[in-house]
Amino acid sequence: MSAALDVLVEPLASPGVMAAKLWLPFGSACDATDQRGAHDLLASLLSRGCGPYNPKELADVVEGCGAGLRCDAQEDGLLLSLRSTMDDAEQLLPLLGWMVLEPHLAPDQVALEKSLTLQMLQRQREDPFHIAAVAWRQLAFSDGGYGHDPMGVESDLQTIERQQILPLAQRLPTGRSVLSLAGCLPEHIENRILAMDGFRAWPETTGGSSACRPKYGTSAAETIRLEPMDTEQVVLMLGQATVPHGHPDDLVLRLLQCHLGVGMSSLLFRRLREEHGVAYEVAVHYPQLMGPAPFVLLASTGIERAELSLRLLLQSWEELCQTTLSQADLTLARAKFIGQMAQARQTCSQRAERSAQLRAMGLRDDYDQSCMDAIKAITVEHIQETCQRWFKQPQLSLCGPPSSLKRLERIWAGRHQ
Repeated sequence: MSAALDVLVEPLASPGVMAAKLWLPFGSACDATDQRGAHDLLASLLSRGCGPYNPKELADVVEGCGAGLRCDAQEDGLLLSLRSTMDDAEQLLPLLGWMVLEPHLAPDQVALEKSLTLQMLQRQREDPFHIAAVAWRQLAFSDGGYGHDPMGVESDLQTIERQQILPLAQRLPTGRSVLSLAGCLPEHIENRILAMDGFRAWPETTGGSSACRPKYGTSAAETIRLEPMDTEQVVLMLGQATVPHGHPDDLVLRLLQCHLGVGMSSLLFRRLREEHGVAYEVAVHYPQLMGPAPFVLLASTGIERAELSLRLLLQSWEELCQTTLSQADLTLARAKFIGQMAQARQTCSQRAERSAQLRAMGLRDDYDQSCMDAIKAITVEHIQETCQRWFKQPQLSLCGPPSSLKRLERIWAGRHQ
């Protein structure tokens, strides 16, 4: 048994502004296989009335202070966010506790949030990027916890009712949670949090039996997924599930992401946009997750350029295992990584969220600084060896007109001939 709530503080010389992030270890990867979207629905309900406040009163309290309050469902957890001035912190911080310990989950609010989410899912059917991303998730993780978008699946969400949400809400305070504060903070606030209204009833220890132990999912037998859509563009997503954040190979893959997809000097931008002019958009998706994170090259292109775009993506992927980067490319990737790290810690909210994330993942508080030191020792040989370990079985999802998809499928089938 261990303390159920870690409280972290980072005083900063900000102009009277404070950010608080409360991370709860129950994300969309914990959704039951027939209730995909349940934790996202729960997240949207936590700010729809809690403790002594109904939905209108809660909104009035927050907006009356010029503050911001929200809750988001991520794959690995729920993240409650509060932004306020230091003067309002002691009035508003208890809201985070009430949202977890005393959410109202009123039937009318459940129906409202469920309807809003279903409308959003219906709109996303028209987004080829979303369609391709969901298809790639299903290829990489099948029906596991990472195999669906946190917002859920329409057919599942339609059947979720308040009685399925209640037990999910009841276990929220039983996991190992993290409250991170950054900015201009009231004096000794870390010693007074658990005595505040809203937090007094927080359990002193975690309940091990209630912990979420998600099965992230395993790769499907198929290697390609086609999603026909009557559109003028084709979206291509090529990649593979790799490693959790903090894994020994994770930092190498972060540098590789910078080399391939960060900025106008990146390999994909130069190759697909500048040299061949085939892509509207190129990027590399590599999120920081507790489980096997997708490493995905993505591109959006016109119908007439789709075949060349796929050939160039395949060439870029296969080169990673067959050749080494140049020293100049590695130096540039390091510089981009350092710049990204600096940009990711500019605001109070960013710093509070990163601190909560590191603690939740079991990584050291100085993990980011240790990465800045560790990248100096990474060589081009390390990068190639890492690619050979993790990039052997890529999977491809495509969204676009059926006739174009068939041609792309033939290229994929014949890629090793």
